[in-house]
Amino acid sequence: MGNIKKITWLLFLLPFHLFGQKSRALKKADLPGTVNPVVVDTIRNTNYYLDKSFDVLSLDTILSRIDRNNMLLQSYELRAEAYKYNADAATAWMPPMVGAGTFMTPYPGQIKMPGQSGSLMLRVEQDIPNKARQNAKKQYIESQGNVEKANRAVSLNDYKARAKQLYYNWMVAEQRIKVLQRNEKIMVTMKKIEEVRYPYNQSQLGNIYTVKARIEENRNMIRMQEGEIAKARAYLNSLMNRNGDEIFAIDTTVNPLFNPGIHDTASIALIRGDVAGMNEGIRSMQLNIKSVKLQKKPDFRVQYEHMYPLDASMPNQYSIMGMISIPIVPWASKMYKSEVKAMQLNVQAMEKERAARLQETQGMLYGMQYEIQSMQKRIQALERKIIPSLQKSYDANYINYQENKLQLPVLLDSWEALNMMQMNVLDEKLKLYQMIVDYEKELFR
Repeated sequence: MGNIKKITWLLFLLPFHLFGQKSRALKKADLPGTVNPVVVDTIRNTNYYLDKSFDVLSLDTILSRIDRNNMLLQSYELRAEAYKYNADAATAWMPPMVGAGTFMTPYPGQIKMPGQSGSLMLRVEQDIPNKARQNAKKQYIESQGNVEKANRAVSLNDYKARAKQLYYNWMVAEQRIKVLQRNEKIMVTMKKIEEVRYPYNQSQLGNIYTVKARIEENRNMIRMQEGEIAKARAYLNSLMNRNGDEIFAIDTTVNPLFNPGIHDTASIALIRGDVAGMNEGIRSMQLNIKSVKLQKKPDFRVQYEHMYPLDASMPNQYSIMGMISIPIVPWASKMYKSEVKAMQLNVQAMEKERAARLQETQGMLYGMQYEIQSMQKRIQALERKIIPSLQKSYDANYINYQENKLQLPVLLDSWEALNMMQMNVLDEKLKLYQMIVDYEKELFR
């Protein structure tokens, strides 16, 4: 009877003895025997983009600050202002020339007749420019300021497109982080289940290491997205003329929408800044042609001379002379006529270039529109059909896993398929946003 009791107690205590051995094995393997709290990942420690103490900038706010504060854009304004002063200088007159000397004074030792002692002379000259030529020159120089303003619009459009791209990269990176954070919670739960099951021979030690590796891999992906956010923030700061390390958050509720525009060449010519720049360039060239043609008009000069005789018996004398240039002579007119012909050919070339640019842009916009619409349909199919099916498959496998009817590797396969498709959707969305940015860039929105 005593032996039976001993055997009974031995069988009762045997599971607890085995549990203690496996717990010690877990400690030797650097695995906790009990469930530990999850290490909070880096992005949730810093959490800079959710800190309410930082400014939350919308896309419109960033674009307006770039327009107002960007250093390069300010340089265009300064050059345009400089052309105004250059234009004012074009209407200025040359300064008068004043001279003094002797007039008809004989050399020393010469025999002089009465009244031949010579004179002291004072001379004043003034060039009188042609007013029509000056006004034409002024108009031409002023038009170059308009070309600078058009170039500023082109640079601003490039900066806006760059800022939108960075903004959407940041936004998608945060969406990726949210997906990765959900994944981490799921994998931590799997790790807990495996650690609980392992002492009872319902799991394998390799499964725990596998889940642990996946958790660290997931955190590395979060760190990668942190880098994308930091890079986008630094670039946006530079575009807004701020310190690169200045912290701010963005409005992640933005949903970029595709609004097709009118694609006829007349409408495109009205909205594109580069076409406006080409128009200003053609207009400036035409004003220069007008200015060069007016070189056939004469210039004038007035000269006044006053003589003080050295012989007291002679009276004071003066001379007034008016002069005019003759630019229509063949050897002089050849210069401005050739310049006019060359500029007329340049204007024709610029007009051809403008027409080609409009035609090319029209075809490009139609192609981009069809591509964007196709991408939208693909994303809708992924979000409405493929991901829900993968989610249901994973949920079913997870229930079986909780009931210990499914092994961890099978569950990880279904989880990886779902996770990969979720990330693929975000990648496709980022491509769609880039397409929209490129489309709006062509329309100078």
